[in-house]
Amino acid sequence: MTGPKAQHAPIRVLLFARYAELLGTNVLEVHLSPGATVGDVLDRVREFPGGDAIGGSTLVALNHRQVGRGAPVGSGDEVAILPPLAGG
Repeated sequence: MTGPKAQHAPIRVLLFARYAELLGTNVLEVHLSPGATVGDVLDRVREFPGGDAIGGSTLVALNHRQVGRGAPVGSGDEVAILPPLAGG
């Protein structure tokens, strides 16, 4: 495959709780180059207004499974970003 579609994979990003409030939406779509990781998704989301609130202790799920920042992402994947959980 050649052209822009071969170079940029659309990733659906779900935002929850405080992150959805700060970014003003609960769903984003970001486009990343092949070989991108969950960490790259987080970096891209941080570029949106309000995205700088996404910190290092953020919980991330890729296609409904909790993963680390180095997990690879591809076209059609879904990344969920949740604030750190606290409880008692």
